[in-house]
Amino acid sequence: MLAKGPAKKVTIYLNEDIKHYLTPLYEALLTFLAHKDVSGATVTRAVAGFGAHRTIHTPKVEALAEHLPVKIEFIESAERVDELLPTLYEMVTDGLIEVQDTTVIKAVNKDKPAPEGPGYLRRTISAASIIDPGCLAE
Repeated sequence: MLAKGPAKKVTIYLNEDIKHYLTPLYEALLTFLAHKDVSGATVTRAVAGFGAHRTIHTPKVEALAEHLPVKIEFIESAERVDELLPTLYEMVTDGLIEVQDTTVIKAVNKDKPAPEGPGYLRRTISAASIIDPGCLAE
């Protein structure tokens, strides 16, 4: 859990159709962050936008409807961000990674047990294969 005080906010901008192996990159990034015990992360899908190529992406143009921008954000300590950045840098092959100084004013997490059961296990196995397809090889 994040402590009150100085922290770093990481924002990653990319298009939703960018892949990491066969998985959407934003899903692979979320899975990576979850496996690294990041406090939390959010993916936001834009209504429209453009990037370095100067092509406006909007759902009004059918060919560009699945090429909409997404933004992934998370907040962690400076030390944790420094640990995560090399892998994030490697995974993001088309997009932008931004890091900002921020201050955590309050971070509260009601005590909840970790999810259990077949659905959770299935997601964990699936997630592990996204990060390293060979990690489940026997």
